[in-house]
Amino acid sequence: MQRLNVEDMDSNESLLMGSKRINLNYYPVCPNPELTVGVGRHSDVSTLTFPLQDNIGGLFVRKMETDAWIHVPPVTGSIVINVGDALQIMSNGRYKSVEHRVAANGSNNRVSVPIFVNPRPDDIIGPLPEVLKNGEEAKYKQVLYSDYVKHFFRKGHDGKETIDFAKI
Repeated sequence: MQRLNVEDMDSNESLLMGSKRINLNYYPVCPNPELTVGVGRHSDVSTLTFPLQDNIGGLFVRKMETDAWIHVPPVTGSIVINVGDALQIMSNGRYKSVEHRVAANGSNNRVSVPIFVNPRPDDIIGPLPEVLKNGEEAKYKQVLYSDYVKHFFRKGHDGKETIDFAKI
């Protein structure tokens, strides 16, 4: 994590990956996929997310510069890694969480298994001191991680607006 000026990962290990969660997502075939969405656009509250996909596909990420949606095709033997909001906050915006969505499929059932690596619920997240040590202004406040997660789940998926909860 050289770009963050973090030299001792051991001291930040529990903050960066103190808890893990695995979801099993099943998306049944949808006869009219153009009328629905599998999962609406959002960014994850995690530090990192590893979305393991089957061979059906359906994961799309938003390209920040153009707002275009890019399909992330499943590639056998590969793994996708998404940066989550917690890492965006701790890196003071140097790493950006990825806005993504899942499209419904008109001909096949789909399964995905996202693995979320998170801070612990009682951790306080904010820009890491090492990131700010050269006088960089903090863009995010210190927030209790469980409060951030509660904020995310209290509302509908709305792109990356959840990150505003932590902005100064």
